[in-house]
Amino acid sequence: MSDSANSPEPPLPHTPGAPARHARAKGEPRFPDGPKADPAGSHFERRIRSFQPRRSRVTAGQADALQRLWPKWGLDIDGSRTLDLPDLFGNDNPVVLEIGFGMGEATAQMAAADPATNILAVDVHTPGQGNLLNLADRNGLSNIRVGNGDAIILLREMLTPDSLDGLRVYFPDPWPKKRHHKRRLIQPEFLSLAATRLRPGAILHCATDWEEYAEQMLDVLTAHPDFENTQADGGFAPRPDFRPLTRFEGQGLDKGHVVNDLLFRRVPHADRPPAGV
Repeated sequence: MSDSANSPEPPLPHTPGAPARHARAKGEPRFPDGPKADPAGSHFERRIRSFQPRRSRVTAGQADALQRLWPKWGLDIDGSRTLDLPDLFGNDNPVVLEIGFGMGEATAQMAAADPATNILAVDVHTPGQGNLLNLADRNGLSNIRVGNGDAIILLREMLTPDSLDGLRVYFPDPWPKKRHHKRRLIQPEFLSLAATRLRPGAILHCATDWEEYAEQMLDVLTAHPDFENTQADGGFAPRPDFRPLTRFEGQGLDKGHVVNDLLFRRVPHADRPPAGV
């Protein structure tokens, strides 16, 4: 996972006049009331994963948000129970799953622009988790919940069929070396799993600035029987207005990178008649 309880880390910055922070003893949880280092347990299963650990400095503000807001808006993905999404969010609004949100700026912007949609945002990057919680708190975004852990376990073990109204995968790790392509998230097996949790008509939205990966995504999604392209020409989609242009994406565009969006719709279940029939 993104954080090991025993991994070395630099000390948090100390604000003059504030109480000194005690050194964390070996084995002591990094955030006692926050996200667990490995919620599902490293022994949970043997599987090629699409993500890799990312250890980086957690700021004082991020650490405070993790300690203060995790019990309210955080979720450890441990595979131990089935989630009741209306209970998790406190309403029956549609739920979109976002896999990999980085530092959370785009997630917070989308949540603010569409308060009637709940966003379950999942990542393994502790600083990003803290930053998104901080953004949600500062901007009064009660429609965000932050998941810590493996999205595959979340989809397979903790979500019920047809429980999601959308799935967003923005700028996933492209794993550029050919021998690592098997680690890419958008594969037929992942799509088959995701399709069981997406209601018919739900949109799967992917975006990447890695052109070869974009072509692979398009091929895999086009071939999958549970999804259909929303674009009449069968190609990439223009960036929709609801997906913010992030600082990272802007820097890539300045360097000449091409960003491709893919918008595919979950088709009706083959074993059920269309609604109203």
